[in-house]
Amino acid sequence: MNLLDIHHHSSSNASTRGTIINLTSGFSNLTDKGFFSIGLHPWYLNEENIFQDFAELKRASSKPNVVAVGECGLDKDCKTDWALQENCFRMQIELAEQVQKPLIIHCVKAYPEVLGMLKKHRNSVPVVFHGFNKNIEIAKKILNHGYHLSFGKHLFNENTAQVFTTVPLDRLFLETDASDIPIAAIYEQACSILDVSIEKLKIQIEANAIQVFGKSLTTYE
Repeated sequence: MNLLDIHHHSSSNASTRGTIINLTSGFSNLTDKGFFSIGLHPWYLNEENIFQDFAELKRASSKPNVVAVGECGLDKDCKTDWALQENCFRMQIELAEQVQKPLIIHCVKAYPEVLGMLKKHRNSVPVVFHGFNKNIEIAKKILNHGYHLSFGKHLFNENTAQVFTTVPLDRLFLETDASDIPIAAIYEQACSILDVSIEKLKIQIEANAIQVFGKSLTTYE
């Protein structure tokens, strides 16, 4: 059974249908096989190259198999200049609007700022906060804005599992991110937490993906 993985970092799975490979650089070398999210990650921003990198991102973002912009966002734990992070995030919010593709959000200790910028810059495309592992209060704030949450390895943590039970089924996704845990194991853990069958969860997440990313992502064998 193929299972949707909306955020994966290994390009070895680039041809796997139902897996969105996330790239933070090398956008001009993007293959036509597979599905991708592409964005300028706050960890890797370089002020000297930012406009060149963004121009490359913008050109590649119109490709049909690029299904999202990101991961992008704000991170208070990294050393990247804050003003540079904000400027780059703003540009990617605006780019997602231009190409009408969803945003994949990276957020560390900056949820009020990320939500504030999305509102300020009048974001209207779907938004997915990936790798979510925060508390119920933060989850509610994100959900109240109409956004989605994606969960991965942190589902094996009791606190995150508890938060997971409060998320409406039509607002969640699952992912592997950079972990070695296979997507099947993450689905199994999610099903155990929710006490639902894997088939029911698979169907629901496929429906969520059609709503957020478009039908092409789910047309795998």
